[in-house]
Amino acid sequence: MKTRQNKPINLLLISATLLWCGFIGYQHHRYTADELREMYSKPASEWPTPLVDEGIAWKEIAPIPPSPYKDVDSLRPLVDLGKVLFFDPRLSSSEQISCSSCHDPQLSWSNGRTVAVGHDHQLGQRNTPSLFYTWAGESFFWDGRVASLEEQAKVPVENPLEMHQGLEDLPAKLDQIDGYHPYFEDAFGDGAITVDRIAAALAYFQRTLEGRTSDLDKFLKGDKDAMSDEALRGLHLFRTKARCMNCHSGPFLTDNKFHNLGLHYFGRKYEDLGRYQVTKDPEDVGKFKTPTLREVMRTGPWMHNGLFHSMEGIMNMYDHGMSRPKPRPEFKDDPLWPTTSEILKPLGLTQEEKHDLIAFLESMTTLIYRMPRPELPQ
Repeated sequence: MKTRQNKPINLLLISATLLWCGFIGYQHHRYTADELREMYSKPASEWPTPLVDEGIAWKEIAPIPPSPYKDVDSLRPLVDLGKVLFFDPRLSSSEQISCSSCHDPQLSWSNGRTVAVGHDHQLGQRNTPSLFYTWAGESFFWDGRVASLEEQAKVPVENPLEMHQGLEDLPAKLDQIDGYHPYFEDAFGDGAITVDRIAAALAYFQRTLEGRTSDLDKFLKGDKDAMSDEALRGLHLFRTKARCMNCHSGPFLTDNKFHNLGLHYFGRKYEDLGRYQVTKDPEDVGKFKTPTLREVMRTGPWMHNGLFHSMEGIMNMYDHGMSRPKPRPEFKDDPLWPTTSEILKPLGLTQEEKHDLIAFLESMTTLIYRMPRPELPQ
């Protein structure tokens, strides 16, 4: 006797099976530390294929190339001028705030604060990014509002929350300082002081800022013992189970793109619409630039708003697929309601795996960088 087929139930079972297969489709193989050391000591072309979503452009993790702007004789006068300007508080209207007030070399060219303190003790709106490796940047600020360091250099000077200095008045202000004339003559061939020349000097100084050689770079260059077992496990997790290379790849561990992590606080305190404020494209609401992970363990607190002081907490957030806030009733039909990136998925990391990932981040963080402050022109 033929049994009667229940097609709806069969279809439901098939769908459930497919979903389950998709969930378990990636099986993380646990290698020993010795196996990983041997595996990653080979050329990068022989490493395991990273777990990256289809359609995402990525680059393999690699040693940091040297800045093409550092120790170049023809650029030295321009860089020297930029260094003096960077540390000079007279670029602010109060003559109390310099670029180095927010970008401290001993704090990895950031400042250790949630947001910076600027003119008249006003608080900034976003966390201060590090200036390490800006020479390789494709856009600047968390929302990517400018495409060059020359344009970037002008923004904080005239920002009323930061240095509060009218750009149109700055050249005449510096022209009254006799000690600046030789610097501009050496850098540009004559002593004329202009906004564009000030910005160019600041930009070229920033292009020389590099960290020391990290354990990760030593390992990638052939020192097989430069990384700990924990950091090696973290490297493998970073490339595979943890899915980090969907956004953080290449020598600088960034894709230079913009993503929504669900931390926009739409309609609440700390609301920040991110990239949308530049493009006015609704698809960009809540998106922020992927920062480099170089020196990351010294540049906290983290994220665009600086509200996250614990890397362990950040690991927990990524492990859960980050935040996916649901709109309150008044925002249910709002066309600007942001959607968290689909790249972010629950990861199922163990506590040991989270600690290994942090060890990997430590491996690309170097000793504190100290730069003597220059004597200012008088």
